[in-house]
Amino acid sequence: MTLPKFMTLGSGPTVLMLHGIGGGHRAFAPQVETLASLGYRAVAWDMPGYGRSAPIEPYTFKGLAQRCVDLIDALQCDSVALLGHSMGGMVAQEVIARRPDKVNKLILCGTSAAFGKRTDGRSAEAWAQQFIAQRTAPLDAGQTMADMAARLVPQMVGPGSLPEGLKLAEHCMASVPAATYRRALECLVTFDRQAALADIRVPALLIGGEFDRVAAPAVMKQMAAAIPRARYAELAGIGHLMNLEAPDEFDAVLLDFLGEPTPGPLPDVH
Repeated sequence: MTLPKFMTLGSGPTVLMLHGIGGGHRAFAPQVETLASLGYRAVAWDMPGYGRSAPIEPYTFKGLAQRCVDLIDALQCDSVALLGHSMGGMVAQEVIARRPDKVNKLILCGTSAAFGKRTDGRSAEAWAQQFIAQRTAPLDAGQTMADMAARLVPQMVGPGSLPEGLKLAEHCMASVPAATYRRALECLVTFDRQAALADIRVPALLIGGEFDRVAAPAVMKQMAAAIPRARYAELAGIGHLMNLEAPDEFDAVLLDFLGEPTPGPLPDVH
């Protein structure tokens, strides 16, 4: 078994951060620094196929979740506070659905519980294929991931975003191998853990961006309402890349949540 690569800093309770489809471990650089300086062990992985992490085949949420659990075991801690952004938030949901014992707190940012389910009568399958085709068309036309990053990142952020954060986001996306990006897109459209939200027993924090057009605030509020111990926080003036657009505001909300004592277990409903 090959473990995913990761960066880690600090010591204390472990916070494991899972990046999105255009990310990498560097996408959490501000958080790693902040958390480490305040008594946490901050860990940010490179999802399989990203950075120096070996790809997996087939590229599925089941496989990604298993690699994440393997990493938690390798970090030699009973459980972690698991933070997932965008597609990483989907991996986090998959991990807690399969191995709830590995997660003591859950932070979901700019994500959803299912990939765009259609309500207008169109086939979800056809729509998913169209989504993949649209996202990969620039690559098919000979553009690089750097070309795509320069075009996509500015479209994903809100008016209040830090220019330095955008630079880092573009750098991360430009570094994603095109083959991995294609595999991740195909994986993304299969996600549906809506039915599992009610079974999440740990305290959960959902962070939305006011201007997020990828994971709309309304969708995140609905998710928070479906999770027994969840609350929702929204960052004003911010879009989809919230932790890089407004690192100080993001970190403040995150640290408040991490600092709260963990309540006793919920009575089991099953």
